[in-house]
Amino acid sequence: MAVPLRRTLIALHRATCNSLKSGQGWVDVRQPLPLVVPVRGKKRHFIPPAVGVKERTKADPEARARAAGLVFRQQYVERAINISCTAGIFDPYVPPEGDARLSTLSREGLKQRTEQLRQSAASQLAIRKIKEHDPLFNTKTFPELAQDIFIQAHMALTQFNKEKLHSLVTERCYPEMTRGNRLKTIRWSFVESLEPPRVVHARCPDMVTKTNLYGQVTLRMHSRQTLALYDRFGRLLLGSEEEPKDVLEYLVIERHVVNPYGRWRLHGKIVPAWAPPKDPILKTVLIPGPKLKPGEEFDMLQFEVPKPQSVQWSK
Repeated sequence: MAVPLRRTLIALHRATCNSLKSGQGWVDVRQPLPLVVPVRGKKRHFIPPAVGVKERTKADPEARARAAGLVFRQQYVERAINISCTAGIFDPYVPPEGDARLSTLSREGLKQRTEQLRQSAASQLAIRKIKEHDPLFNTKTFPELAQDIFIQAHMALTQFNKEKLHSLVTERCYPEMTRGNRLKTIRWSFVESLEPPRVVHARCPDMVTKTNLYGQVTLRMHSRQTLALYDRFGRLLLGSEEEPKDVLEYLVIERHVVNPYGRWRLHGKIVPAWAPPKDPILKTVLIPGPKLKPGEEFDMLQFEVPKPQSVQWSK
């Protein structure tokens, strides 16, 4: 059966080839194109690394560019700076421990008095420099202006007014005041001033050049304030709106004095080492209640909070 079929196919193939050769002049015969079928090979779980990758250095692209006659562009590592304010507090004021004046008869009191005289002399020189660029500056009227800046800045913080807050605080103080306040509600109010604010420290540092001067004035402010912090669900995290607290703060107000359009802005706070720690944030915990059936109501008066079972950790 297989032999006659093979003979038939061979004869048919020869006849087809002869007919194509005889009609090649007047028949346009097109050979069939090869059929390409994509076949997925075996997935390789491990690809060997290229040879000599570890030996290559950053100088290789530069060397190849020079050999090809190309100019390799030099890359500069630069960081943008802002000259409208300084990056920190120069020669910060060191408040006396307990904010009290020691007796000059003791060694600690004599050392404290000597340090105060040294700082007051440097402050007088700084105030003289500030008055050369700002003739309206006065240590008697400045505390009221600084206290007003402090109140307006915190009111803008509670209202999330970014434009007004940028005009009242420096670029260094802005992230410190707004960090961690997302999805939170702040309630703050200034109740009264327990003591009149006063200037305790002043510095006039320079940056980049000797003529680029900045004025930094430290203000002592003792006031009574209220602060309450709520999370996004309205739960109290810190403080209270009804109970005011006495707050003693040392504020640093700064201005770019060589800029005629500069203004005094809140730059930071000085927290002494002897200051008490901050109050911890209250964490709200969900207490599981009883399982109610459809139509039942929860009675708070008759519900008893389940006590946790005692667990024996060690024998």
